[in-house]
Amino acid sequence: MLYKTYRCAMADHLKIHPVVDIEAPSTVPVVPNISSISSQSMHVKNMNPVPPQVHGPTGPPQPPFRQTTPLIPSPPHRKSRSFCCKCICWTISVLILILVILGAIIGILYIVFQPKVPKYSLDRLQISDLRLNTDGSLYAKFDVQITAKNPNKKIGIYYQEGSHLSVWYAQTKLCQGRFPKFYQGHRNETSLNVSLTGQAQYGNTLLGALQEQQQTGRIPLDLKVDVPVSVKLGKLKLRKVRILGNCLLIVDTLSSNSLITIKASSCKFRLKL
Repeated sequence: MLYKTYRCAMADHLKIHPVVDIEAPSTVPVVPNISSISSQSMHVKNMNPVPPQVHGPTGPPQPPFRQTTPLIPSPPHRKSRSFCCKCICWTISVLILILVILGAIIGILYIVFQPKVPKYSLDRLQISDLRLNTDGSLYAKFDVQITAKNPNKKIGIYYQEGSHLSVWYAQTKLCQGRFPKFYQGHRNETSLNVSLTGQAQYGNTLLGALQEQQQTGRIPLDLKVDVPVSVKLGKLKLRKVRILGNCLLIVDTLSSNSLITIKASSCKFRLKL
């Protein structure tokens, strides 16, 4: 009996019990800090910018998203600008070609027909009337004889309506008239009798200046000519042009109904297209 009691006491003494280390770290799980988890997740996200693959509900997983640089199309105004430049170049080229063709045609016509400006001369000047009116104006009537010469061999001249002839003294128009309408052939000379009439203001002053100038025996007069004509080249009738002329005359007297002597004359004529 004593032996059994002693044996049980020795067995309890020799039984191994787990030793608890007070200084060992606790194995109880600790709740992690939310801020540290979020910062770690942000760090992981920054280290791996590629997003995770997205799996569709039925299909295979989609490829990862890749950022691509968009293609920048060329601006449309460049094409329109080039088209406008081509149009302008073509237009200028066509205009230059037309001008060259016209210049060649004019040059050929000039060589073939050799056009010359008609010549005019004042053969006779007579004053039919020169007097003062009751209103103080000066009435004048001149009769002139003009010879028109066409020196061209292959060109005819049509004298049209709307001509204008006038006689001036000291920038004052004394009288005016018109050329008759007629056709002048090749190398033709035609004598024309034209009557010019008119009234000028300040008759007393003007008549006194003419009488004073008459005492010197040299009275300057200016005959101005403006005649519309059409030129005929062979059977071709061209458009209307104008013959402009200016004749500076020196006469001896302005007595009525007397033949006036033309002491000097200088005439210039030109064509106006």
